[in-house]
Amino acid sequence: MKAQFKYAFRAGLSARVIVMAVVFVMNLVFITLGSLGSLPFAAQVTAVALGGVAIAVTLVFNVIGDVSICRRMFGAPGGYLHALTPAPRRQILLASVITMAVMDLVSLAVAVIGEVILLVRLAGENIGGIIWDTIRDNASVLWPALWYIALLAAGYLLLMMIILFCATMRRSIFYQKPAGGLLTILLAAGTVYAVNCSALLLAPFGVVTRYGAYFSVALGGAGMPAYALLILIEAAALFVLTSRLMERKMNI
Repeated sequence: MKAQFKYAFRAGLSARVIVMAVVFVMNLVFITLGSLGSLPFAAQVTAVALGGVAIAVTLVFNVIGDVSICRRMFGAPGGYLHALTPAPRRQILLASVITMAVMDLVSLAVAVIGEVILLVRLAGENIGGIIWDTIRDNASVLWPALWYIALLAAGYLLLMMIILFCATMRRSIFYQKPAGGLLTILLAAGTVYAVNCSALLLAPFGVVTRYGAYFSVALGGAGMPAYALLILIEAAALFVLTSRLMERKMNI
């Protein structure tokens, strides 16, 4: 399993780590100069603008890094080595999914936290004071905030599993089938719709709103654990299906 993490990490590392390092160093320089009072107002505005651009660039390179990992599993020449690896498909898939999720979320966290600090500096506030005041005056909202962060991570994991499930179907069952690409698109739409409808299971914990064929469930604090559990169950189900499909004949 350790080797699978190493290979997946290397596949998505090259461009992403350079961008993350550049964003981190840029934010660190601007934040340090701002703390020392060596950054004029115009330079602070420029720093905030560059921080926003850095978030967009990080998103783009995260997609590029994830595509590199997926190509290692489904495309030549990396797919040949992947297919010949003497390891269960579930281990390879798990290593790839966790690597993509961790690298994406960490790089985005670096860019977003840096931008927040730059914005606070631009407003003339002290970031440490804001954090302390929030903890002191709004301790009751910190726990729900942690649940929102957990939901974000779980939702990101579910999104990746939907993409990998559809990609695996395209390379196995739908391979060389008439209108295979269209079938994959329909499968993706159907999977997303099924995930949306599954939220109706949480109706006892919130208020259901209908938007045409789609539903939205507004949840209170008590419904957050149930929502997180539902997302993880759906991601686990897609993981099992995808790993079983990968054990079948894969076309590279």
